[in-house]
Amino acid sequence: MTTVSAGPVTVAQRLREGMAGGVLSFPLTAFRDDGSLDPDGFRAYVAERLAAAPGAVFPACGTGEFFSLDEDEYRQVVTITVEEAAGRVPVVAGTGYGWAQAVRFARIAEDAGADALLVLPHYLVAAPQDGLVAQLEQIAARTPLPLIAYQRGQVAFTAGSLRRIAALPNVIGLKDGHSDLDRLQRLTLAAPEDFLFFNGASTAEIQARAYATVGVPAYSSAVHAFAPEIAGAFFTALRDGDHGTVGKLLRDFYVPLVELRDRVPGYAVSLVKAAARLRGHRVGPVRAPLTDPSPADLAALSTVLTAGLDLVGASL
Repeated sequence: MTTVSAGPVTVAQRLREGMAGGVLSFPLTAFRDDGSLDPDGFRAYVAERLAAAPGAVFPACGTGEFFSLDEDEYRQVVTITVEEAAGRVPVVAGTGYGWAQAVRFARIAEDAGADALLVLPHYLVAAPQDGLVAQLEQIAARTPLPLIAYQRGQVAFTAGSLRRIAALPNVIGLKDGHSDLDRLQRLTLAAPEDFLFFNGASTAEIQARAYATVGVPAYSSAVHAFAPEIAGAFFTALRDGDHGTVGKLLRDFYVPLVELRDRVPGYAVSLVKAAARLRGHRVGPVRAPLTDPSPADLAALSTVLTAGLDLVGASL
């Protein structure tokens, strides 16, 4: 499928409107028990995510195990998402590694009809600010798709670097996963007025109120991947200033979930996928190097999930 990009300004506006009206959804990638891609399972799963009215959908990113997909699998995941979204919300596909490989994925995403790209942190090495900027410059020069930079791990932009990447015509925003609010405030002040920012911390709801204080109210929600009822209730309460509901959801669901997530590296994805399976979604296991939760942790997850669903009048 080849489409003509609507252009950075139009995509940015659609994303801004989506961010104001709902959480950003990062769907899981469905695998069969043997580890192979399950396109039919993914199609059914992503259709349900879209039915829960996210502000935008981001396939093949961190939660979607981009790092374990080959190019053909990536093409199928992005194509299915575009087909299911059918223009209702923006589709922002992940890309990453070094810029040369990132461009290969970018061209696949463009051909599949994605609206924009989330540029995941480059592979392995630490790099100076000039190199971080050059990485975005190289990708931006080779795709017409709008780009959102993702700072996390070894990628952390200074205000000066932010100005440089924001000056690139098709770089429209920044996802932050560092939760350094001092740095983030400096970045928001350095950016053009129409530049997009959103909270991309793991289990972003935990820090949503803090991010909002520095002008970044939009956030991605891993919980939307398995419990859109909870994610939607939290978003609405936060937007409406219902501090009682926000506090109760944080205390009785989000904090216990994060405490469980922090037990084992990789649980930020593995627990999300396990929770989706608990709710009957055909998403399958994670791929190595991630591991599925232990039986004890799976039982604890079921307890936390049941408690959260009870809070919003839903059930497994």
